[in-house]
Amino acid sequence: MKTTTIPSATEQESPSTIHHQPSTVVLAYSGGLDTSFCIKHLTIDKGLEVHAVMVDTGGFTEEEAKAAETKAYQLGATKFTRVDAVKDYYLKVIKYLIFGNVLRNNTYPLSVSAERIVQAMAVVEYANEVGAKYVAHGSTGAGNDQVRFDLMIQILGQNLDIITPIRDLQLSRQAEIEYLKKHGIEMNWEKAQYSINKGIWGTSVGGAETLTSDQALPDTAYPTPCTKTEPSTHSLHFLRGELAGIDDQTFPHPVDAIRALQDLAAPFAIGRDIHVGDTIIGIKGRVGFEAAAPMLILKAHHLLEKHTLTKWQQYWKEQLANWYGMLLHEGQYLDPVMRNIETFLTDTQQNVTGKVIVKLHPYRFELQGIESKHDLKNPDYGDYGEMNKGWTAEEAKGFIKLLGQQSKIHRLVNT
Repeated sequence: MKTTTIPSATEQESPSTIHHQPSTVVLAYSGGLDTSFCIKHLTIDKGLEVHAVMVDTGGFTEEEAKAAETKAYQLGATKFTRVDAVKDYYLKVIKYLIFGNVLRNNTYPLSVSAERIVQAMAVVEYANEVGAKYVAHGSTGAGNDQVRFDLMIQILGQNLDIITPIRDLQLSRQAEIEYLKKHGIEMNWEKAQYSINKGIWGTSVGGAETLTSDQALPDTAYPTPCTKTEPSTHSLHFLRGELAGIDDQTFPHPVDAIRALQDLAAPFAIGRDIHVGDTIIGIKGRVGFEAAAPMLILKAHHLLEKHTLTKWQQYWKEQLANWYGMLLHEGQYLDPVMRNIETFLTDTQQNVTGKVIVKLHPYRFELQGIESKHDLKNPDYGDYGEMNKGWTAEEAKGFIKLLGQQSKIHRLVNT
């Protein structure tokens, strides 16, 4: 497998090949300007039959998906396919981000980077099924997504070549618009002031401010305004580490619980922040995001773990989860070590069952406490700073003496 720039339709044509069926290219399609340009370019300039595949990881309404389908056919796609990958996304990725309390640089819940992996895998699976020769995506040469898509295609693709028109041609947004107009495509391509990428695990927000190091995003940049001002208290119910219920309601699947919590918390404008991190290609990046449900779930889950896991379980979880998040961010999802870490994370969740009480306020939330039959903060064995019930005073003195013995010997020998 390799990245390739194929000959144009004119260059391909000859008396012996001109009547052959055009080759199929599977395009990772979102409906935006870049992938819209790709459809027209691949059909007109490359003479390919385009199958536009939209992989939904929780970012499209039915109306938006239908509009993207209509646009794809108007642009010249031979086929449009929408893949509902939300539950697959949860089972393959989100579940382990929760188990690991994964926040990139202690800030970002990996909203976009996590979903790109699942989208790329779904596109490759489709391409293999239809026997396509090429896979295309609209990534530029200046971001992380090119790495994530290319890696998945190279590893999973069955003799697939990669076409990346935006990266290879180094086109400006205006050049893409002019090309589409030249070929009779008159649509409203006016760029919004802020670029929004929505998924079930959070929404990213990019704008002029995020290209700087000192400017904050204004309140109006975030897609969900604050419309709730009266605080409210709720309980989140976890079953072996997975969100299973909210207040008195249980859900058939954790995805349903995540969506319900998002609907409940988003109007408080909870989960807004700006993430600064190291990109795969070696430069610093800055992006805003809002992720009400993800931030609530991660923080509530972490609190429950502090009550139900031992010190060393928490320590090793933190080490491995940090690596898991980094490798996922950098497109290394298919490395076998990721399955090893997932096995460990899953095993740690056997007793992470209970209720976490949260209070929602405009722009923030409080974790008020937990209830769990697995709570290791058990008064039967002592109350910290109050009463010891599991040992005597003499046993405490002996423990402290032995605990300091090594440092005492070192000091006596070396002073």
